Amino acid sequence: MSFFNEIGDMFYKTFIYENRYLYFLDGLKNTLIIALLAVIIGIVLGMVISLIKDYNKETKHLKVLTKICDFYVYIIRGTPVLLQLMILYYVVFKSIDIPILLVGILTFGLNSAAYVSEIIRSGILSIGDGQKEAAKTLGLSYFQTMRYIIFPQVLRSMLPALGNEFITLLKDTSVAGYIGIVELLKASDIVSSRTYDYFFPLIVSALIYLFFTFLLVRLMRMLERKLNHVRS
Repeated sequence: MSFFNEIGDMFYKTFIYENRYLYFLDGLKNTLIIALLAVIIGIVLGMVISLIKDYNKETKHLKVLTKICDFYVYIIRGTPVLLQLMILYYVVFKSIDIPILLVGILTFGLNSAAYVSEIIRSGILSIGDGQKEAAKTLGLSYFQTMRYIIFPQVLRSMLPALGNEFITLLKDTSVAGYIGIVELLKASDIVSSRTYDYFFPLIVSALIYLFFTFLLVRLMRMLERKLNHVRS
């Protein structure tokens, strides 16, 4: 009985007392907002980068933009996301009055774009050149070829990688607390500093991360099955 009493006491101190559950709700809300908006930025910007690089490969145009994209991807993939977060907050936006949550969204979105661009580019490269040549003979432009022929096939092959990127992004938001964003892990840290107990709040945060990771994995599998069904 003493064990269950202790668990009940920890639950009360962590969630009920002084409405501390609100910290977890706010932290979860900020985590999901950052992850969702960042993945949208990552997909859109990543697609633009991959198209610029592939267009240059096909036509030898946009060489300067391709060099810039290559440099951007190299820098982002070669440095920790925490360092990028701190540079944007303490250097780039130091003198600008900008919501701190927006800094987190931009940082993780720019970070995700570098990885997503490589995922999309790998998917494009996996399609045989014969299909592009056939599209040219039919009079399709480069972007028409991408829209109607290449991307429908690329989507199926890159969906698992994009799902993994979103899961990774969701977990990486845990470093946003270093600049003061109250995300899920930061919320557990705030509660822990008031209860003087780190075990229970951290376990709760871990279970929440595991729950949303499980949901994302199941969602990705459902989408894969639907795409495979459409393909068949």
